[in-house]
Amino acid sequence: MLYLIGSIVLTSYLTLSFKACQKFGVNVFQAIVFNYITCVITGSFVNGSFPIHQSNIAKPWFIWACIMGAMFVSIFNVVALTAQKNGIAVASVANKLSLIIPVILSVYLYRESVAGWKAAGVALALAAVIFTCYTRKKVDADKTVKGFMVYIWPLVLFLSSGLLDALINHVQITYVTEENNNDYLVSSFFSAATIGSSVLLIQYLRRKQKFQWKNLLAGILIGIPNYFSIWCLVHFLKQSPWQTSASIPVNNMGIVLFSAVAAGILFKERLSKINWLGIVLSIIAIYLIAFGDQL
Repeated sequence: MLYLIGSIVLTSYLTLSFKACQKFGVNVFQAIVFNYITCVITGSFVNGSFPIHQSNIAKPWFIWACIMGAMFVSIFNVVALTAQKNGIAVASVANKLSLIIPVILSVYLYRESVAGWKAAGVALALAAVIFTCYTRKKVDADKTVKGFMVYIWPLVLFLSSGLLDALINHVQITYVTEENNNDYLVSSFFSAATIGSSVLLIQYLRRKQKFQWKNLLAGILIGIPNYFSIWCLVHFLKQSPWQTSASIPVNNMGIVLFSAVAAGILFKERLSKINWLGIVLSIIAIYLIAFGDQL
């Protein structure tokens, strides 16, 4: 349970940190790039040495680590774009609704069962996420994309976040062991850092970006918790007493619950009655998803 709590708290911290970046005028893309460089350094300290070497390149998990790294840096930017064009509430809903994708894939790939009370819990979880993230604030039409394009970024975020969760779970089931777990994580972060740094360097050379120390500091403050959030998630999935179809929703719903409460305390965001209804539903959904097959 310690790994589950760590994943929930640290992932929620990442969401809250993006709000802080907006408040202090931090360039989000630069912070994202520096964050992944920090993840590589942090993972190297945890490992005791730089874990990426020639022998690992030939390992079957290495290509998956590279794919995961590309998804890391892409999804972080999609979150920022969705929040900018559609609003933070829409970004949160699209991100957390993605929990249904790894659940469905776990049924197909691993023949796990989702029926009865557990299926009701999955359905309730979707409603809980919507209610928890509901806001009455209207998005300025001048700041959003017109027509059908308004749905593009939320849809991309929904699909990519769900596929990333499913990929993490598939690789940890198929390839990851206690011995190579950190090598796998750092390799994925190194892939994200390499891709992000290349893009950022080009933007520096074209004078489309300007280096600022506050962006580097933000990247460090995001990067260390980011590394350990994935580290905790991988360990939780490896040691979880529940099936995958229960473990991932429990983790995601816990993030929704903790983030909502933390945002209310730290950023003075007032929760409506509908938001509180969503929090209550999330607790019920967690119980049904995790323990529905025992009822």
